[in-house]
Amino acid sequence: MTGRPGVLFDLDGTLVDTNYLHTLAWARALRDAGEWAPMNAIHRLVGMGGDQLVPRLLGHDSPRAIEARAGRYQELIRDARVFPGAVELLLALHREGAAVVLATSSPGDEVEAMVELLGASDATDVIDAQTTADDVERSKPHPDVLRAALQAGSIDPGRALVVGDSVWDVEAARAAGLGCVAVESGGFSQQELAQAGALHVYGGVKEILDQLHTGPLAQLLG
Repeated sequence: MTGRPGVLFDLDGTLVDTNYLHTLAWARALRDAGEWAPMNAIHRLVGMGGDQLVPRLLGHDSPRAIEARAGRYQELIRDARVFPGAVELLLALHREGAAVVLATSSPGDEVEAMVELLGASDATDVIDAQTTADDVERSKPHPDVLRAALQAGSIDPGRALVVGDSVWDVEAARAAGLGCVAVESGGFSQQELAQAGALHVYGGVKEILDQLHTGPLAQLLG
């Protein structure tokens, strides 16, 4: 263990504005596989990996849809953007002495593309570790990705917080025995995130940055 406090970041919908791109990619992949679901229903499940999203959405597995989704997302990935304040928040946490770890349900190749977006600055230099869907058997809302992130970052669970945008992030954090602060930038409401158990709900990562020395993160960094 490093002895440092650690912040485990979800990626899609939290640091990068990609949730609606994922929604469209899934809609097209389902169509390719001869399946269909309304986009609002798909969006509600973004944040899960395909292993959890597809059976929850359709009531059965669809390996064809999961396979097609990767190509469909690659068609859209150029439209991804980093949220305002995301890079600055990572840098600020590093300056405060915190370990910064990415913990996402996305596959590794997509994570690398998003990290390249963050790499327009020095942000990638302060990311201590990252865990993806490739590293675990079960994606969020199971806690596997977060537990792997704690190990990858050598972080004491008693000195860690999760930052995420979906109820699945909050549920995964609770299952891992971790607190979670949430952001509304992925499309879930303040009420939904609070009811799921988020310690605090912010509008986005810029608001976390502006209030870094108050609330749960201030207590962690204390």
